[in-house]
Amino acid sequence: MATSAKAERRKDKRIVVENVRRLLLKEYLLGETRRAGFGGLDIQRTPMGTRVTLIAERPGLVIGRKGGAIKALTDAVERKFNLDNPQIEVQEVANPALNAQIMAEKLANALERGWHFRRAGHSTVRRIMEAGARGCIVVIAGKLTGHRHRRQKFPAGHIKYCGEPRNTWMRTGFAIARMKPGVIGVTVRVMVPEAKLPDDITIKVLTPAEAGPAVVEAAETRTPPADATEETAAPARVEAGAEQPGSGLVAEEVTEKVKMSKVAEKKLKKVLKEVKEPGVEVDVDLKKGGKK
Repeated sequence: MATSAKAERRKDKRIVVENVRRLLLKEYLLGETRRAGFGGLDIQRTPMGTRVTLIAERPGLVIGRKGGAIKALTDAVERKFNLDNPQIEVQEVANPALNAQIMAEKLANALERGWHFRRAGHSTVRRIMEAGARGCIVVIAGKLTGHRHRRQKFPAGHIKYCGEPRNTWMRTGFAIARMKPGVIGVTVRVMVPEAKLPDDITIKVLTPAEAGPAVVEAAETRTPPADATEETAAPARVEAGAEQPGSGLVAEEVTEKVKMSKVAEKKLKKVLKEVKEPGVEVDVDLKKGGKK
């Protein structure tokens, strides 16, 4: 039991040491390739040595003239971090606006150049969303407007804060802007366009071959044939177009009853008395039910 516990502790210690070394290597390469637009790092152990894949916005600055810069960088990494035969490869970022680390560095540079934090934050969010991201959030923390520390968030789109979707589809970048009042931390989180969330539903339309003969027969029985619909519609059109008997005759006068209130009845009596000509009889029924 004692030997197994010691072996577990040694294994845990090796894992911690390896992760710390990878983090220090990432920080070192971030500082060395800041001008080239550092976008990320991938370290893989191979039988031939350690392969380090460096993602940059401008790979030409990392490689240098005739590969001189990348050779010097490889020698420095091997000397400082004790890696076995390191091989550094440089890849160009396909879309820099969707890389969280590159956008965080650009936002920090904008703050150092004197941009207002709200203008810089909204500009970064708009650029990320126009590139096709499903969502993003920019967090700027530090002495922004006064002597006290504050935090300003700029969210947009769909954002996941926890769970498997967050670990799978969210990309995080962090940078520091060095200002006169102090440092300002910039955090950018981006949800990639190809993210597939658990609540996304896709309706697939089946073809007759996939549906099977039983489903096709049921659909045909529910929909009546076209000839039947035309036969049933024809008599209706004939009846609608047929001339109604007596349509040419003048319609008989129909007496319409109009309900009146007491005030309207009094006004009508007054008007009839003024309009009534002498010698002409006018038959008007002024009962409450209506007039003839």
